[in-house]
Amino acid sequence: MVVSKKLQLRLNIFFITIAVLLVTVISLYSLGYLDELFVILAKDNHIFYWMLLVGFLAEIVAGSMGMGYGVICTTTLLLLNIPPHIVSASIHSAESFTTAAGSISHIKLKNVSKSLVKKLAIPAIFGAIIGAVCLTYVGEYYAKITKTIIAFYTLYLGIRILLNAFKSKQKKSLKRKTNLTRLGLVGGFIDSFAGGGWGPLVTGTLIKNAFTPRYAIGSSTVAKFILTVTAAITFIFTLGVHHWNIILGLLIGGIITAPFSAMLTAKLPVKKMFFIIGLLVVIMSSITICKSLF
Repeated sequence: MVVSKKLQLRLNIFFITIAVLLVTVISLYSLGYLDELFVILAKDNHIFYWMLLVGFLAEIVAGSMGMGYGVICTTTLLLLNIPPHIVSASIHSAESFTTAAGSISHIKLKNVSKSLVKKLAIPAIFGAIIGAVCLTYVGEYYAKITKTIIAFYTLYLGIRILLNAFKSKQKKSLKRKTNLTRLGLVGGFIDSFAGGGWGPLVTGTLIKNAFTPRYAIGSSTVAKFILTVTAAITFIFTLGVHHWNIILGLLIGGIITAPFSAMLTAKLPVKKMFFIIGLLVVIMSSITICKSLF
């Protein structure tokens, strides 16, 4: 029953998105603007279509493993030589909608602890603003250095994801004391500055420290939505709205995949997924580092 409710919500979002897209295409066709739309979508070496694919695949991973959307998108965009500040701004703009859908699902399924969300989200807001402002100015003037630093960070996350494939099931233990304020602040800053990392860092830490998984994932998802919107708004004020073709591709790809990722969650071999995605992130990050340094 729990799965069916979650799936029904995602299917509703899917059908609404398809309906909006169809109405938009029909309207553009009737007004004679369809050819112009295809010309615009073909800009920047057809990056819209690449982002459609990336958003599609990243959402499958995030839906099945509970993390990895930002890491995969960031790694791919850096590999395509997109400036770091545009990378994070685009991802957070698109992710504002996908995390909203996930948050609604968890709230309806009562997987959310209000106190945990509050303790994570408030410091995460400050971390997200600081990270976005720093990336806007540092990323613009020192793009090569920033790109290398972020690539090293995604390499580290890739290794962490890869190691999850070899971990044995964690035994139940006493809940460890966790500084949630510091965790939220650091998680918000890193996610905003690096374009991703909240899931592996924050959700991973909560589960590792023996928080109940359903509340850890649900509460972390809602806090992630709040920081994502904060980062997106900050980037709009500091950068304006650029590269909407990247945002639109990631957004449509993610929303289309969402209901199917929910169905695949129970069927995909999670440890194999950790291995494949971790290895892919490590390879792509290593290529980006080599291109930046040599």
